[in-house]
Amino acid sequence: MRLSSVTLVAALASLAGAHPGHDLSEEILERRQFINSVHRKDLSHCSEKLRARGFESRSIARRAATVKEARARRGFSKRDTADFLAASHDRSNLGYTENTDASVLFSGNASCLLTPEMAQGPFYVSGEFVRDDITDGQPGIDLTLEYQVIDVDTCEPVPDVYVEIWHCNSTGVYSGVVASGNGDAEDETNMDTIFLRGIQKSDSEGVTQFKSIFPGHYPGRAPHVHVMVRTNATLMANETLGNDVYASHLGQVCFDQDLIMSVRKMAPYSTNTQELMLNPNDRIVREEVGDVVDPFMNYVFLGDGLDSGLFAYMAFGINTSFTRHVTPTANYYKDGGVALPKPGTGAGPGGNGTTPGAASTAVTGTSTAAAASATLPLYGAVAGGVGLAMFLQ
Repeated sequence: MRLSSVTLVAALASLAGAHPGHDLSEEILERRQFINSVHRKDLSHCSEKLRARGFESRSIARRAATVKEARARRGFSKRDTADFLAASHDRSNLGYTENTDASVLFSGNASCLLTPEMAQGPFYVSGEFVRDDITDGQPGIDLTLEYQVIDVDTCEPVPDVYVEIWHCNSTGVYSGVVASGNGDAEDETNMDTIFLRGIQKSDSEGVTQFKSIFPGHYPGRAPHVHVMVRTNATLMANETLGNDVYASHLGQVCFDQDLIMSVRKMAPYSTNTQELMLNPNDRIVREEVGDVVDPFMNYVFLGDGLDSGLFAYMAFGINTSFTRHVTPTANYYKDGGVALPKPGTGAGPGGNGTTPGAASTAVTGTSTAAAASATLPLYGAVAGGVGLAMFLQ
């Protein structure tokens, strides 16, 4: 589902007085000013270079292999490409048909978009483990996530950087945080949990993959996944990156509304009684979607339905010369989690930028480059990444 400008204007008007609390207007204005000032609003200049070096063809092969492996792991029967592509998947108005070849199915879009980072929310916990399987037994629809990192200046994949992700579970609860608005605020044991959080090091193609579940929802936000890129981190003996966190990118990725509605009908997501925020009504999502930005992930079904699982993928550009210090809400140690003092106010996870009882993650930025364009990190789609494609079987 694409969000039209008419839909966005209507949603803005209907929610003008909703969600009292922190006003994101200033932050939104800064984003718009940044978009209007940058010299490169897309990565189209990278497309031919990446294609000439075999980057796109390798991405196509890797993604196809990942889907094949995921299907085999779940015991699904082998099907050839023709059978796989014969399924109806023309759900995102991208013009795909039953005759679409795999090279198109898993390739990139001509328009490669950039934006400043989105709000990171108040549920970031440092000290998480480097691992690819972050499910920790959480029930939900299996979701394999692939992220690909590209240097926006050189158009080269960025190897040997750490990509960290985190998101809530099927009923809208984040691990490692005890706060009002995050499940049972009296359940202190949640402080010591680490589900749906993890870190992976990018390979020579700038790629990381995670095994997770589809995220649930909580009041004020549509389902999303937080993504952080750490370029100068060091792996410690305990398989973490420690608690002194510097990031070159910190943002969020989103999912198609049709997919979200289908997921919501299935257990355990159907047991979540919290109000579902639709994408057009989510202020953070709404601000990011438009002529310049598309923060939605591509995805394919692994079998004949949602219960078979999903493979979702995105590539995005970063400014490797930029770093910013990130202050988490809590630190995770060998003996469990420890909450940190609230650093102040800021954009939280709610549609209005707030969640009761939860402190926002504080960030302070510094740039190692003199150019003004390096004062903010860049986020967006690169070949093979952004745009919506839903492939039902």
